Amino acid sequence: MSEPNFAAQPTSDLTPSVAYRYRLCDLPGPKPLPILGNMHQIKPNEFHLCLERWARQYGRSYQVHLGRNTALVVTDPALFIPLLRDRPENFTRFFSLKKIIEESGVCGIFTAEGEDWRMQRKLLMRAFTPELVRRFFPHLQTMTERLRLHWQRAAESGQSIDILRDLKSFALDITIAFAYGQDINSVEQPNNPMQQDIDILFGCINKRMFSPIPYWRYFSLPSDYAFAAALARVNLAVKGYLKQTRELLLAEPERRLKPSNLMETLLVARDEPGSGFEDSHIIGNAMTAVFAGEDTTANSIGWLINALATAPKASQAIRTELDALYPNHSILPDYPMLQHLPWLDAALNESMRLTPVAPLLGLECTRETVVGDVLLAKHSKVLILTRTAGMCSTHFPEPEKFLPERWLGDAAPDLIKKIMPFGGGPRLCPGRFLALTEIKMIVSMLVKNFDIHLQSGVPVDEVFSFTMTPSCLPVTLTPRVAAGGN
Repeated sequence: MSEPNFAAQPTSDLTPSVAYRYRLCDLPGPKPLPILGNMHQIKPNEFHLCLERWARQYGRSYQVHLGRNTALVVTDPALFIPLLRDRPENFTRFFSLKKIIEESGVCGIFTAEGEDWRMQRKLLMRAFTPELVRRFFPHLQTMTERLRLHWQRAAESGQSIDILRDLKSFALDITIAFAYGQDINSVEQPNNPMQQDIDILFGCINKRMFSPIPYWRYFSLPSDYAFAAALARVNLAVKGYLKQTRELLLAEPERRLKPSNLMETLLVARDEPGSGFEDSHIIGNAMTAVFAGEDTTANSIGWLINALATAPKASQAIRTELDALYPNHSILPDYPMLQHLPWLDAALNESMRLTPVAPLLGLECTRETVVGDVLLAKHSKVLILTRTAGMCSTHFPEPEKFLPERWLGDAAPDLIKKIMPFGGGPRLCPGRFLALTEIKMIVSMLVKNFDIHLQSGVPVDEVFSFTMTPSCLPVTLTPRVAAGGN
């Protein structure tokens, strides 16, 4: 970063309580307009790309004006990893984002802070354990086989396959089953009401995130009425699932010893003496699991499929290891086998390095602090560009290339610490075990049973909404000849 030209001494009569070298306003950055700041230069669906372009122009730390708010943009892992570790005491999510999400009824661990977060984190960690994921594995097998048959029938009949839609449906089916013990089968029901309602909620939340004013708090547009109606339907469904789960635990009390899904686990914890948990915690976190699990996992799978379509040698290497591990099955037959897929693990790590679904994280200071050598006032905004951690040529030679083999050597355990596909610090994603299992199940099924053909001349763009989504998935699937049978 070039050295700002400024007077090093504070210009305020107040003496900061921490040592610093620069003030936020001293940093370089794009020139703002009054009131709008730099918002006129930012396309919402390219927000992360715009910030990354400015990082190449202005350096590892710079300022950007989001309307009336000035934010510090940080790209250096040495600066932002300590910030992630310093949550929730000294850094929280943007208050504005927290409020928007809470208005959607998702009042779980995602928006919780302080002691409330600690309590809910303790609750969630009892649910997202490897043991519970292992017990859920047979359901995951059933749903993976259902998707395989869905794709095979479509391919054999010459029907077009909307892979991105199917991935979202599959991820939704998994998260609903894991969270509530319900099988809604949206893979085979393209007009599933729950899928449609969640799409409405995601779209509206994303729109509100980039709105210059919170107009919906004063008047409603047609999209806001649709949002309210979708939210009411989702809430009603979740409350119904809660009622069914409570009745099931009463009828089969032995299930309390080995809960089979998230809601059962949360209800068991809620009913313990002195737990401090209420039904609202269960409903909020069960909804959070669906919101967090559907979009992020589906997009992670989509980016990996897109990468494998451009790297046939890597795809073949994965197929070879799958054929050797379970030659007579179409899908992975045993949970422990997930630990014996080095090429698939390598390709997944490489895809998450190049195309992280969360390329941008937003934090807000809870007190006056210094980031690097920059003084930030209380409530200052910090934008973290996470992808830069995996694009350092020192750790990743030829960082722009998809090279899964870089993860196969002894350096892999150190390399994984350089990227943060599931965040970092105390707020590391609690659902990572389920997400990784889900991704490996569906991609192993795809590679084992289908040939992936890349459609030439169709660009795949990065679209920023709540997560980073591929604009399309220009691949076709052909059933593999002589694939393993059931």
